[in-house]
Amino acid sequence: MELRHYWKVIRRRWPFALIPVLVVLAVGVATYQPPPTGYNVGVRFIVGQPPSPGAAEADEQRYYNWLTSEYIVNGLADWSQGNRFAQLVSAELATQGHDIPAGAIQGSLVADNARSQLVIYLTFGDADQLAAITEAAITVLTEQNAEGLPQLGGETAVLVQLDDPVINPNPAGLRSQLDLPLRLALALATGLGLVLLVEYFDPTLRDREDVAALGLGLLAEIPVERKK
Repeated sequence: MELRHYWKVIRRRWPFALIPVLVVLAVGVATYQPPPTGYNVGVRFIVGQPPSPGAAEADEQRYYNWLTSEYIVNGLADWSQGNRFAQLVSAELATQGHDIPAGAIQGSLVADNARSQLVIYLTFGDADQLAAITEAAITVLTEQNAEGLPQLGGETAVLVQLDDPVINPNPAGLRSQLDLPLRLALALATGLGLVLLVEYFDPTLRDREDVAALGLGLLAEIPVERKK
């Protein structure tokens, strides 16, 4: 079938192509809900490892201090993403009158370590609760990190906070912006398929190509009256 024949079919039966589009559009408008507002915050830390007493060589001691700090940062990044850390943060929040379960805290926190820096990222749907979670997480990291670092023999590693927490709103995701247009595009493709299906089951002969396809001879043709 030539492209011009497809175009003639679509022009003749275009209402069938629009039916799925209109249905999807009506349902989408009726059930539309704006995407929930989310917030995020990121805080960086470095480890302030004090020098060991009686060091023979200052340069060698600095090297081992930096190396130890790097190991501590790696360990804290893993520990802060675990359930035990989330439980400690939840307990710290409870002392401040906030009831936020450990599961919600663990799901909202991501930690990373880059260039001997520990970075924690937190996302939450409520700005005030996110601020409280962030402060509690900072408290647990700086004051209770001995639990996550048994290699230090119960001593607390010294963490230096590099940033003040700044709560930022999350921009709307690309998925939420493209959801309705993609559904409309799929509905249009379905409508075009419906047009071809209706045309396939329609036994009407409309032009000389249809007659020739049946192997019949054409005696005469009545032209279509064009509207002025």
